[in-house]
Amino acid sequence: MTSAGFVALIGEPNAGKSTLLNRMVGAKVSIVTHKVQTTRTRIRGVAIEGDAQIVFVDTPGLFQPRRRLDRAMVAAAWSGAADADVVVLMVEAHRGVSEGVERILQRLDEIGEGRTVVLAINKIDRVKSEVLLGLTKQLNDRFAFAHTFLISAEKGHGVNDLREWLASQMPKGPWLYPEDQIADLPMRMIASEMTREKLTLRLHQELPYQLTVETESWEERQDGSARIDQVIYVVRDGHKGIVLGNKGETIKAVGRAAREELEEFLGRRVHLFLQVKVRSGWLDEAERYSEMGLDFSDGNG
Repeated sequence: MTSAGFVALIGEPNAGKSTLLNRMVGAKVSIVTHKVQTTRTRIRGVAIEGDAQIVFVDTPGLFQPRRRLDRAMVAAAWSGAADADVVVLMVEAHRGVSEGVERILQRLDEIGEGRTVVLAINKIDRVKSEVLLGLTKQLNDRFAFAHTFLISAEKGHGVNDLREWLASQMPKGPWLYPEDQIADLPMRMIASEMTREKLTLRLHQELPYQLTVETESWEERQDGSARIDQVIYVVRDGHKGIVLGNKGETIKAVGRAAREELEEFLGRRVHLFLQVKVRSGWLDEAERYSEMGLDFSDGNG
C-alpha cells in the first residue's frame, strides 16, 4: 500500500538543509512548486522510497529576524514545520547548541506536542565521537526527539537510514504527485526560483516581493552545457535600475550566484543570461504569488 506525507527540514542557516535535500534526491526527486492552499511554504523536493512518497517542505534557515523580509522567511519556516507530518531539526555537530538552536528548541516546545520531531546531527566528520555522544545526550535531554540520526549530508553518511525511516512514517494513502510528473517537471521553474532567491537575498528590503523571474528559453548545447535565458519582471521603471545596480554590478552578481547554484544542481556548465523588463500588472496575478511560494491573500502582509 502506498503512503505519502510532508517532511519539514528546519535549522539555522547553513545547517546543511539544501545539501541533505540534494542527497535525498536520487534520480526520482525534483524541486517543484506547491500550489495547494494548505500551506504557504514551497515544496522543494519529492522523494520516492519504496511505496512511500516523501514531500519535502522548504523552510528558510531559522534565525533572529530583524527586517520585515526576515520575519516573513521565519514565519514561512514555522508554517512549514507546523503543517508537516514529520519535522527534522538539523544541528551542526561542531557548533553544538548555539543560541539559534536554543531558540528553535524553545519554539519546538510550543509546537512539538503530538508532532513527530527527529534530530539530525550533521557534519559528524568534524568532531570526535565523544563530542557527538555528549551533544546527542544534551539535545535529547532538552527535547523528546522521536529518533536521532548522525549524518554527513555532504558525504552521504547516514542519509539513506534517515530517508528510509522518514518513508516508514508517512501516512497511508495515495501519492500526492504522479511519479511521471516528478520526473518530467520543467527545469525552467527551478531555474527561475534560484534566480529569484538570489535577487531577494541581494536586494533585501528594496524589492522584497516586487519582482518575478521567468525562464524564456532553455537550450541544450552539444558540449553538454545549457544556455538559459531569463527575464526579471519588475512593476516600475525605477525598480529596473535597482535590479541592474551601478554599472550593472547587481545583476552581474545575481547572475553569477544563480549560475553557480544551477551548475551545482545540474552537475554541468550553465550559460545564464538575464534581462530586466517592466510589467506593471504582475503583482495582481495570483499565479505569480504561487510561483514565489507566497499566499496571494497575504500579498500586502
